[in-house]
Amino acid sequence: MRIDPALAETLRLVAEAGTLEAAARSQHMTPSAVSQRVKLLEQHLGQRLLVRAKPVRLTAPGEVVVRFARGHALLEHEAGAELGLETPGELPRIGVAVNSDSLATWFLRALTEFSREHDAQLELQREDQDETARLLTTGAAMAAVTSARSAPPGYRSLPLGSIVYVAVASPRWRERWAESTAGPVSPEVLARAPRIDYDANDDLQATWLRRQDVDPSSAPRHLVPSTHELAEAVVAGLGWGMLLTMQAEPLLASGELLALGGSPVTSALYWQVAKTPSALLDALTDAVLETARNELQQR
Repeated sequence: MRIDPALAETLRLVAEAGTLEAAARSQHMTPSAVSQRVKLLEQHLGQRLLVRAKPVRLTAPGEVVVRFARGHALLEHEAGAELGLETPGELPRIGVAVNSDSLATWFLRALTEFSREHDAQLELQREDQDETARLLTTGAAMAAVTSARSAPPGYRSLPLGSIVYVAVASPRWRERWAESTAGPVSPEVLARAPRIDYDANDDLQATWLRRQDVDPSSAPRHLVPSTHELAEAVVAGLGWGMLLTMQAEPLLASGELLALGGSPVTSALYWQVAKTPSALLDALTDAVLETARNELQQR
């Protein structure tokens, strides 16, 4: 039994649009016609593919079909280009899930290198590095920067290196909470002084605190969900935080930040990419791996 690429493409459009009505408008069809195409695909495959809520949700089989649709569209475009055929419509789209810290520092350089010689629409989806792999299983992305070593079925996992974080604070923060701009900060101070986390799921600062024998739950925290703004908040003295070494080094050199000591916290990153035999995905992978070799800590 084969998957009808045209019907699979309809399911992909519905999943991305969120509703049958929105998908219908984008294709100049009626919602009823779109619904019938999805039902036809479900009947053909003998499985429920879509939960018709608002927004719609893909079932596990539906996620498989959407991944197929994305891969098929990419291969069709590349085959047409190699054959010298006109490929009407938009450039192929490649969804990429990437964590905020990579996006703010090294990852855009990889995309710039890729785009010098290759034409594609890159759809970046920012997620926590522990969550980016989830977007692969849903079909929302064909590649991801993730902290997960193992790739889901249909994807391969390649090591990129590690990003390194150091604990830092501003002189203003130290003057208020540690009453000194030099020397180690005691566990007692760390237990009552504010820190800055990226979001409620950010465990970086908590990991460092545990290494200093401090219970993270005892310390107040601010949430600043942006890599750049988090660094600015640390410089302003709102709280101490863990910054990437590539962010922290110039600020430490200028005296805007002071090191709190303790061992750095490292996070290994992996590039997970669809096994679809695509020249564009291969080129994107080459650009990401080459940039990572230059920018990330290698073992």
